[in-house]
Amino acid sequence: MTVSTREPRQTAWAIPAFRYLLGSEAASLSGSAVSTIALPALAVLELHASAAEVAVLAFLGQLPSTLALWAGALSDRHAKRPQLIVSDLAAAAALATVPATALAGVLTIGQLYVVTLVLGAAKVQHDAAAICLLPAIVEPHQLQGANSRLGAASSVADSVGSNAGAALVGAVGPARSVLADVASFLVSAVLVWHIRAPEPLTHATPEHRSLGRDIAAGVRYVIGQPTIRTVIAALSTLSFGLAITNTYWAYYLLTRLGASPTALGVMMGVGGAGSLAGALLAARISARIGVGPTIVTGFAVSPVAQVPLLLAGPGRGWQIALAATLAVQLFWATAAGVSQRSLRQTLCDPRFQGRMQAASTTVTAGCRPLAAATSGALALFLEVRAVLAIGALLQVVPVVLLLTSPVRALRGMPAPPGSATVPPAREGAS
Repeated sequence: MTVSTREPRQTAWAIPAFRYLLGSEAASLSGSAVSTIALPALAVLELHASAAEVAVLAFLGQLPSTLALWAGALSDRHAKRPQLIVSDLAAAAALATVPATALAGVLTIGQLYVVTLVLGAAKVQHDAAAICLLPAIVEPHQLQGANSRLGAASSVADSVGSNAGAALVGAVGPARSVLADVASFLVSAVLVWHIRAPEPLTHATPEHRSLGRDIAAGVRYVIGQPTIRTVIAALSTLSFGLAITNTYWAYYLLTRLGASPTALGVMMGVGGAGSLAGALLAARISARIGVGPTIVTGFAVSPVAQVPLLLAGPGRGWQIALAATLAVQLFWATAAGVSQRSLRQTLCDPRFQGRMQAASTTVTAGCRPLAAATSGALALFLEVRAVLAIGALLQVVPVVLLLTSPVRALRGMPAPPGSATVPPAREGAS
């Protein structure tokens, strides 16, 4: 009998820098969930905002996502820790003005607009820097487990933050409840400050080089990477199909299927539990069936999960079936999300991590307003059930893209670029 002397591979949790990053993300996400409830409530309950003003507030919250390409380029240019800290402090400072001016009786809807814009811009830059920092503090074989833990923390933080936000708004009012988010950003900044991990210089750029040229270089890089390009194309087409379905999902359940708001909330809670389980088990699933099959399965489950919705009728039995279907859908969607994010991070040249993720964010998020407008136009001519069916059919397209790509054959994570060489070459050095 032989005894293996091979040491078990260390997990990302054993790395202090990762634990600080995980804590930072959980803190900022939970606090942001509070503000997501508190700021609209403040606009409506305290400032008596009109429907149009509330719509503008929601629009301004999404507007900074159009800056993702610039945020990605900045992230690739500079050290990530300072970007995370500055983003957190800027968000905390903007939010702190809300309870201060509310207490003084001078808070206006215009100020909420500005605060919302600052929060959105800080989040975009924070996300770009965080996703670039992760591959720098964990080893390639630890990325899958690290993203799994981050996904689970995100699910828990969002759920806890939303519940806490609703409770705080009821207990102390929307203005004071914002202080919880201020504290969360300060905690996040402190945790990031404690990260002690060397960041390799990945993107040395001449001072006269414009961000526009950097963005263009990043877009060309993504287009030139077959696997990364295919995954991002699949994400964007899935996002478009899901956005068409989600535009009328709640409306269809509440009006055509007779679900109560309480039943709708329970269904979403069950779905959230499925998402959390998918995040926790993503690494194990990909280790068992392979990275590629995990991604393909996650995408394939989405259109199949729409079938019960199209067949459903009123009644508690159908509501239970739809809740279970949603849990399965979100389980596989999250597991696939962890795997595809880890795959892209592994394959991407460190010089382009920020711009690669920014390209993904831009096309994926950019599809959603277009899909919402498309679903609204379709509803002028078709029944809502037909619009939902079109959304489900569109979700088949990304499955075809993945099945005809190298992704489906991947069993383990591929070797990172330049893994057999010394540190990556610097841009502009040649």
